[in-house]
Amino acid sequence: MHAMQYELTLPADYDMGIIRGRVARVGHLLDDWAGLGIKAYLLRQRGVDGSPVNQYAPFYLWNTVEGMNSFLWGGAFQGLSDDFGRPSVRQWTGVAYEEGGAVGSPARVAVRRRQRVPDGVRLGEMVEDAVRETGRLAGEDGAVLAAVAVDTSRWELVHFSLWDHDTPKADGDVFRVLHLSAPGREGLPRGRQW
Repeated sequence: MHAMQYELTLPADYDMGIIRGRVARVGHLLDDWAGLGIKAYLLRQRGVDGSPVNQYAPFYLWNTVEGMNSFLWGGAFQGLSDDFGRPSVRQWTGVAYEEGGAVGSPARVAVRRRQRVPDGVRLGEMVEDAVRETGRLAGEDGAVLAAVAVDTSRWELVHFSLWDHDTPKADGDVFRVLHLSAPGREGLPRGRQW
């Protein structure tokens, strides 16, 4: 499993209806994308759910590198780059994935938390803690799914979860889910990824 996200931070007075309209028009295009586990079309609006910014920030869990590369180099990503400029694309290697009791329910909210891996910690212990946290999140009421992945170039974990209600039991940046493409969700490997 591979995680990926890019963020488009928009002006404070930006009409976020433009992003909602864009997702309504094109969101379905990844509903059957080969190699994609899930794509959550995410939006943060300044002043809502504690967000200091307006931001469009899709989050992906990929089953295959080929699917991810096809998206990035095959033209789909080019449309976004043409319209908004080419954003930096963050990538993380999958550590754990779990489905929650609300899997299959419409996801309303996503929570993303980045966590630095401090110098001097035992890497295996830190990652095992992250795996346990993923299982705990997935076990909470209303959890659709939970995942954790690591960027070893920055030594950073990213915790990601989807919820079927507006009061998630997770800490981090809260996003509204505008659309969820999940063609390969069932193929995402469950549990620890090693």
